[in-house]
Amino acid sequence: MDARALLTVSRPLPVIVGIGGTTRAGSSTERALRCALGIAESRGARTHLFDGPFLASLPIYNPEASERTGQEIMLVETVRCADAIVIATPGYHGGIAGFVKNAIDLLEDTAKDDRVYFDRLPVGMIVAAYGWQATGSTLGSLRSIIHAMRGWPTPLGVTINSRETRFDDLGACSDARIPEQLAAMIDQILWFAAGRAAA
Repeated sequence: MDARALLTVSRPLPVIVGIGGTTRAGSSTERALRCALGIAESRGARTHLFDGPFLASLPIYNPEASERTGQEIMLVETVRCADAIVIATPGYHGGIAGFVKNAIDLLEDTAKDDRVYFDRLPVGMIVAAYGWQATGSTLGSLRSIIHAMRGWPTPLGVTINSRETRFDDLGACSDARIPEQLAAMIDQILWFAAGRAAA
């Protein structure tokens, strides 16, 4: 079966979970992630977003904790149901934001699941930083984390220089290439997810 056929075969709608943003609601990172999830919905996927303020409200991951908060449980259980993930992070000093990494660390709770971490899941990547230098190193770091979590990072990772690129309140981007790249990344995710479902 070729790739186009995989995308047209009738099957349950894929669930794509978005994780990321910044502590400031409406940041470029969050708007890029919302744009990507909106594209996914227009292609027939179901989506769920855990934005920056949500992630920032999570307690520091403690592997010794005997109980999890309701928010921690919600994140872990939603990821357990996901067919794909999109992670969006600001580039802070050449690396991913601490609160984004904290949310990823929490997924250690899936270590004993039949599907461990991001195993067999496509994972899209978005990095926004105030300047180009931090975008490349942060994207490389995020790709390494996804590999460590047994996920399949998309060939295309979208990087955004927030010094030059803006999203307005309606989510429109000042650089038309960014939505095009986000759409290409989502298409890679859906292609992979369809192939995985067929298998």
